[in-house]
Amino acid sequence: MKATIMATTAFDTFDEHHGSPALMSDEEIVARIFDHIDNGTTDRGKSSWREPAQNYQSAERLDGELALLRKRWIVFCPSVALSRSGDYIARDAAGTPLIVVRGNDGQVRGFRNACRHRGVQVAKGQGCTSVFVCPYHGWSYGNDGSLRSVPHNDGFPGLDKENRGLVAVECLEKNGFVFVKQDADSKDRKDQPDLPDLIPEGHRVIKSETLEIEANWKLHLESSLEGYHIRSTHQTTFFPVQYDNLTVVESFGQNNRIAFPYQTIEGLRDKPRSTWSTNGRLTYVYHLFPNVVVSTFPDCMQVVVLEPLGLELTRQHMFLLANCGDKGDALDAILKGQEFAKMGAIEDREVVLGAQRGLKAGANEFLEFGLFESAIGRFHEALTGELEDAA
Repeated sequence: MKATIMATTAFDTFDEHHGSPALMSDEEIVARIFDHIDNGTTDRGKSSWREPAQNYQSAERLDGELALLRKRWIVFCPSVALSRSGDYIARDAAGTPLIVVRGNDGQVRGFRNACRHRGVQVAKGQGCTSVFVCPYHGWSYGNDGSLRSVPHNDGFPGLDKENRGLVAVECLEKNGFVFVKQDADSKDRKDQPDLPDLIPEGHRVIKSETLEIEANWKLHLESSLEGYHIRSTHQTTFFPVQYDNLTVVESFGQNNRIAFPYQTIEGLRDKPRSTWSTNGRLTYVYHLFPNVVVSTFPDCMQVVVLEPLGLELTRQHMFLLANCGDKGDALDAILKGQEFAKMGAIEDREVVLGAQRGLKAGANEFLEFGLFESAIGRFHEALTGELEDAA
């Protein structure tokens, strides 16, 4: 079944001439929100989108999505997660075990996480080290990937250490993020990521965690990209402090920014427009195509990378960033505020799990995304287009 093609929203602000995002200013965003509040409206796309249910259930489709994640530049983590020499993160990305590490020279590099002897992973989780040691036979590698030592080296005549370091993958540090591209031979038309600088100076990682959700990665992603569900899903959490179905949606390239205003934005009504600031008065959700969500909150922000593990299993890697010390009232207030946000996340997870179970009911030939859910339509349109181009 072919999906209904949804046109780009009326708010596509990608600068085709300069190739850089051109998002609305605080003043423009606030003015648009006030207009919606006063008229009982919200941003709408030009048409709806129907995504075939089979696209969430097809192993062949998932294989194509994983291949796409391997062929293009993908956010691996925020740069500040690797702030010191030797800092590393080892995890699977699109089914491939990888290590990303900041070397002693300050450069971030990516490697396939497999010893050159027998292929065992040389690192797990995250930490800081100057050397990776394989737990199987003790072959060791520097954080530049070079093979440093081989126990009982005389047992490997002709071993060329210079050419047996960890196998590199392309790695790029830009706009506050670390990107990887596993398929070095791919000629992806979006060869270099071009994003706004989303992470403010001075922010650091104050918390990180990994969580597995028993649902398709796209179902999970969709829950972040619209405000149509705020009243029904978040009756006692987000709805009392936000609005029913009121968002401002912008797009840049294949990416989206969705503004979810708080009712405290009304406090700007009597202030000069030149002083209007969205800080602390709304949440921005940036969808970085295809599988990354960056959300802003008062005094902190969250970076989430979604890794598909199967048709009904997603691993979520979360980084919470803020500009505060390791201890003190500021940190305590941020973590307390995140407990509130976590309650909303649990509510979202419950409905996502329900949507996953609903696929098995066989009731729907397609999932319907209306005019209020235009960012989701744009995501599926872009993903479908990329997969068709690769076919």
